[in-house]
Amino acid sequence: MQQCTHQNVYFGVVNIRYQNRTIGAVDVWRCTKCMKLFSEEKQLGILDISSEIGMPHIEPDERWAVLVCKLKKDKARWNLIGVKRDGEIKHTCVDREMTMKVADYKVLEDRHWMFMVDQSINKEVEID
Repeated sequence: MQQCTHQNVYFGVVNIRYQNRTIGAVDVWRCTKCMKLFSEEKQLGILDISSEIGMPHIEPDERWAVLVCKLKKDKARWNLIGVKRDGEIKHTCVDREMTMKVADYKVLEDRHWMFMVDQSINKEVEID
């Protein structure tokens, strides 16, 4: 299988809102050749430059998702992740790392939830 030499164009944004104010966004690009999506999180107030050069990537069998932790507040409440339909994800929750099961792109743990980026492009998502 030949690998695509991606030609990405800006495709849209998902605005993340918490307590009726925007706290961040997920920028989404799409390759004009293979239509693969690329995403990058932008948390307001975080000025650190990413250590990853180029577009962040996920595995071919993953989709972009935003994981929301109900135990955290404000900017630390969400993270952009790559997730498989069924499996496990690791998350640092408050003071420890935990592993959560995922079934049909849903977190099976009541203190966390997630939504799919590709279903929320050019929308606002409230994460209260």
